[in-house]
Amino acid sequence: MARFGLSALKSLLRGIGSRRPDFLRPGASSWKAPAASWQRPIGLGWEQPYTVRYASNLDDGPSHGMPLGGFGAGCIGRAPDGNFNLWHLDGGEHWFGVIPDCQFALFESNGRSSRAHALAVKPDQDASRPESGEPLAAWQWYPASKPEQSTGTYAARYPLSSTNYTGVFDAEVSCEAFSPILPGDYQRTSYPVAVFVWRLKNPTNKPLDLSLLLSWRNISGWFTNTDPSAAVEFRDDGSPEHNYAPAIGSTQGQRQRLVDQSDLQGILLEAGRSSPIAEGQGQWCIATSPQAGLEIQRCSRWDPSGDGSEIWGPFSQDGSIPQGNDTRVSGAADPASAAMALRCQLAPGQSLEIPVVISWDLPVTAFATGTRALRRYTDFFGSNAGATEGATEGTNAAAIAAEALRDWPNWHSQIEAWQKPVLERTDLPETLRMALFNELYDLASGGSLWTASSPLDPVGQFGVLECLDYAWYESLDVRLYGSFALLQLWPELDKAVLRSFARAIPAADATPRPIGWYFTQGKGRVEAARKVAGATPHDLGAPNELPFEATNYTAYQDCNLWKDLASDFVLQVWRTFCLAPNGNDQRFLADCWPACVQALRYLKRFDVNNDGLPDNGGAPDQTFDDWPLKGVSAYCGALWIAALEAALAMAQRLQLESGLDTSSEQREFGDWLGQSRRNFDALLWNGEYYRIDAESGTPVVMADQLCGDFYARLLGLPAVVADERASSSLQAVKEACFLGFQGGQLGVANGLRRDGTPLDPNGTHPLEVWTGINFGLAAYYRLMGDGKTAEAICLAVVNQVYAGGLQFRTPEAITAVNTFRACHYLRAMAIWALWATHTNWQPIPGAERPAITSERA
Repeated sequence: MARFGLSALKSLLRGIGSRRPDFLRPGASSWKAPAASWQRPIGLGWEQPYTVRYASNLDDGPSHGMPLGGFGAGCIGRAPDGNFNLWHLDGGEHWFGVIPDCQFALFESNGRSSRAHALAVKPDQDASRPESGEPLAAWQWYPASKPEQSTGTYAARYPLSSTNYTGVFDAEVSCEAFSPILPGDYQRTSYPVAVFVWRLKNPTNKPLDLSLLLSWRNISGWFTNTDPSAAVEFRDDGSPEHNYAPAIGSTQGQRQRLVDQSDLQGILLEAGRSSPIAEGQGQWCIATSPQAGLEIQRCSRWDPSGDGSEIWGPFSQDGSIPQGNDTRVSGAADPASAAMALRCQLAPGQSLEIPVVISWDLPVTAFATGTRALRRYTDFFGSNAGATEGATEGTNAAAIAAEALRDWPNWHSQIEAWQKPVLERTDLPETLRMALFNELYDLASGGSLWTASSPLDPVGQFGVLECLDYAWYESLDVRLYGSFALLQLWPELDKAVLRSFARAIPAADATPRPIGWYFTQGKGRVEAARKVAGATPHDLGAPNELPFEATNYTAYQDCNLWKDLASDFVLQVWRTFCLAPNGNDQRFLADCWPACVQALRYLKRFDVNNDGLPDNGGAPDQTFDDWPLKGVSAYCGALWIAALEAALAMAQRLQLESGLDTSSEQREFGDWLGQSRRNFDALLWNGEYYRIDAESGTPVVMADQLCGDFYARLLGLPAVVADERASSSLQAVKEACFLGFQGGQLGVANGLRRDGTPLDPNGTHPLEVWTGINFGLAAYYRLMGDGKTAEAICLAVVNQVYAGGLQFRTPEAITAVNTFRACHYLRAMAIWALWATHTNWQPIPGAERPAITSERA
């Protein structure tokens, strides 16, 4: 049964209960959690979080917070218990674990007593040295919240998070953390920086001495794969994975040194650099700005491998740390951390705001042996940046930090400005507004890749992994749903992705590969060519190979046979042309047109009986890649008809506005369209809804049977089916797959019998609730005038994700037995399709801006 209902999520939106706990110190209640934020008491445990369905799939547990860092720059994550535990710093790769000495701490003295706490719950181990036993035994850690009482609240509304500490210090203590994730800003959104704005206030009638500590390990050189083979194996679910062995814990050649600039005091943490600089090499910087009443102490090197008393002893006594600029170069097994202590005295009623930044300059992402790419931010910090005289890669962490310290108030204001229209839509439940913001997390932590610009790619190339388990970029069938966020907030990145697909469609790669699905069926080794010319690729490749060049990485199915990918591509091109907030881009349309034509012609080859509609082949050959379809299918057939309508609209637009002669394509596609429309209903309509396909006889109601009709209506094209048949089908889906499945508390199951029972109780895809499919389906209900059902579906899914310990790792699928599959999933950003249909594409401020290339603005 469903464990997480609406009441559970509401409690998270407002913290533990609405009554202020009795033990809180006086004056500690002035902080208010931001509206539409996900909230969690600091360090509160999880009773029964969702767990992973397949043992080989990733499950790091529920302690996930919002990521910090720009798109494609690498990111770090600080959990609701205060620990930094997510380290996505090697493009497309994942490492999770607490490094205890990467942490903030606070000392306080009121003249009679003093206290000092690291501002995180005590970690179980140092993940970089798991065999070393209790970490930093001398440190005093922050007390965790309990069900009956809270010691503070973590609140996240991406890209802003806020933490409030209560009941432990006399002072009012809070911290707001963010990165400059700004719609339409193709410069700052790429920055590798995290800003922490600490706010301290003395609510007592006595002076308070306070000291804020930031300690950070030198992790330079860690995040690169030390296994040059990156050997590929198959998991128990048939999906391929490559070996990732980062250099965690390596210390050879590391050093730290103080850095001082006019408005910055900090510490640089670095290691040796090769020429040219290699993946994982570069710098880190921790820094703050000098200000009146603030004493800045710095310790460039201390040893985190002991009990931590070297730094904690003096800090816990009076808030000081041993100062010095020890620039010694580390040897092997010689870890080092750096620390800053920011000391102040606050008079009664006085408050102080202290900005602290953590920045990094790790400019290279490496792929197959000998290949590499510079990250997008190097267009503005590095040898590509014309305004940064003499700059080189991997030496710009202080420059990034300096800009953050100078500009963070403006960045913060811009974030508030772009979030305002969403916050003001009170006709959407607060829960859904929260999810609209927080589902954007995947653009930073989903293994995102954003390369430096080039003449061919003026904003660089961009990609987000399908998920961390299925680690290949921008799966086209998945982004049919998941790219609604990118389209509405960063349309130039959406165009960059689609241009990459357009270039890949004509390419061919005859390399034979075993197809994983056949192994799971006990059918042995079946091979297929990697990429057939004209076939629309499933994905843009994987981080262990050559993204954007070696496409079709996944080999779970033979993607050359898929019957939805060509339609998906054509529909996304036309959608982006028509609906991008920065206007119609005729050049983009012209660039993609030849690939659209080739893709549709290739797909038409699978019309085996010449009825105008491509036929599914009996093995899973569409986005539901464990679900065999046979003959014409509702899902692929409706997408095909919508894609032909889009292609005709493209052809007409190009001929009228560009003078391109598309008359032959218009006749060709028009003939196919007429034939398809005549046969679609005849083959599939059963009087109430559309059969899953024409030949298998599978008696289920497929939830997403009319995705193509949704897209056609969304784009203002002629509908695929009549209004009354669309409404009848949606009613059947609602009754069978939503209300008939766990009473509607989990969401819409992919496919059930008309009475809501499963065809196969052990089925995989039919009995899963796919988060992104649900959000897309909800947008379809909203488009058809049923906003109530749309809202109910979205609330059910969001409740499960955010009350079930799946926040900031939203999976592809959840089940009725409290398991999930494929976390950090791209498709879940389809919740922005609901925004589009609910608000009639209300624009987000900033998204309309034109792209910049490589000049700093």
